[in-house]
Amino acid sequence: MNNNNYCVILAGGRGRRLWPCSRDKYPKQFVDLFGTGRTQIQTTFDRFCKIMPKENIFICTNTDYAALVKEQLPELPSDNIIYEPVNRGTAPCVAWAVMKINVRNADACVTISPSDELVLNEQAFISNVSNALDTIAANDIMLVMGVPPTRPEPGYGYIQLGAQYGDSEIYKVQSFTEKPEREFAKMFMDSGEFYWNTGMMLGNIRAFRKCFRQLFPNTIAMLSGINLDYTAEDVVKFIGENYNIYPNLSIDNGILEHCSDVYVMRCDFGWADLGTWHAIYECQSHSEGDNVVLDSEVILEDCKNSVIKLPKGKLAVINGLDGYIVAEKDNVLFICKKGDSSALVRKYVNEVKMKYGDEFV
Repeated sequence: MNNNNYCVILAGGRGRRLWPCSRDKYPKQFVDLFGTGRTQIQTTFDRFCKIMPKENIFICTNTDYAALVKEQLPELPSDNIIYEPVNRGTAPCVAWAVMKINVRNADACVTISPSDELVLNEQAFISNVSNALDTIAANDIMLVMGVPPTRPEPGYGYIQLGAQYGDSEIYKVQSFTEKPEREFAKMFMDSGEFYWNTGMMLGNIRAFRKCFRQLFPNTIAMLSGINLDYTAEDVVKFIGENYNIYPNLSIDNGILEHCSDVYVMRCDFGWADLGTWHAIYECQSHSEGDNVVLDSEVILEDCKNSVIKLPKGKLAVINGLDGYIVAEKDNVLFICKKGDSSALVRKYVNEVKMKYGDEFV
């Protein structure tokens, strides 16, 4: 393994679009949705351990999830867990992680990855990421991993391919559209010019430093001019004093929309974002009636096009549902038309929070 390769896994989100199985105190990245014996963050960690040394893997998370990260990844050095003091989106947290990695290894090549992706072909994934790491080791560019869309999904981001970068599967990012309307998603898919944004991006330290100067010019300038040569103590002091003045910004939107020298690699490892019930339904194998049953005990009659997730020790007998989500976790049972359910889930979570407080959220 190449000791210059590093990874930052983003695991601070609350995952409310998968409510009630994803809860504020126990969000989706810490849940075993499919009964594999490994949670989403554990599966992601396992995957990257096949590409780089485990001591080169960092976790960015919320302070509320400190115990969960340590419990589920006991082999991870405690210094590799980065806790956001306040929520400022993923870009400031990634900037902090890259600062820490730079102190360890100025020649590092860094992969940023969500903690809740479904990868269908692990060998292809390892090959694609390894090739991408080789590319950024030799070129000061930001590289995003894109996969061909398999349906007009309005809940994903779409990257338009520009000019080809040499004789490779890498292209300049022409444009980026986050969560388009379904009719535009269909146009993007039919054109063949657009790829789904997986949320994975890679760059060497020099490329990240260039991007952060573009994204956070005033904040970065406060650290040490433009050199960014700092000690571990400098990092801790700077973050403690300045983290709350970073703008609220996601790393993929920030880099794709505001940074230069950003490219996309066409990948073929099979991918899905496990962020919504609809996405889970689309990416899982379907049983009789086109139902998706997630590690649950059920008897179904005259049911179709539905997704069902129940706790262990519970049995559901369901008749006559077409296109529904049936999900139960602890003290909440959720039954809702599937469709594009993300907006409805957010609506109901907000209503529950306003009426009953945090107990059911």
